[in-house]
Amino acid sequence: MRGILFTLISIACSVAYAGTTVYKWVDDNGITHYSDQPHEKAEKVQVRDPATYSSKNGPPAAPPQPPSDNAAPGKYDSCAVSQPTQDQVFLNVYSAQVSVDTVPVLRPGDRIVLTLDGRPLTDQAGSQTSFTLDPIDRGTHTIEATVQDPAGQPVCTTPTVTFHVRQNSVKSPTHPPAH
Repeated sequence: MRGILFTLISIACSVAYAGTTVYKWVDDNGITHYSDQPHEKAEKVQVRDPATYSSKNGPPAAPPQPPSDNAAPGKYDSCAVSQPTQDQVFLNVYSAQVSVDTVPVLRPGDRIVLTLDGRPLTDQAGSQTSFTLDPIDRGTHTIEATVQDPAGQPVCTTPTVTFHVRQNSVKSPTHPPAH
């Protein structure tokens, strides 16, 4: 095993030197050998020049552009759910606050539609950036927000945020649920 590993390393090193002559032969035990020195049973192996890559040859990368205060009409530089945060846990709550941030601020006529656990909450849609989910069931939930223009076309969608609601069990005699 070590011999094979050494042979492979030797091949890799010899390939690194372009234009070097490499010899290959099989000994009496059936083991293949490679060398830069000739051997009586060896045959020459053609070694091609190694493939190389240089990033300096490509076109220059464009510098990153800062977010524009004068974004194109209908476009947002970014939007995100800021509350709840990813994997936030709410204990013994029956409603949850959702806040959405947009850059630039939400434009007149645009509205935000929340999607809770894959279902759009169109009754919650509006021009505000803060919403109350009431009631909210216990368990793990996902929330996403989509900013829509006045024609109802999506112009920005937030990444999905997962949050968890922990409530006392109805079956727990020592911790009855609060209503």
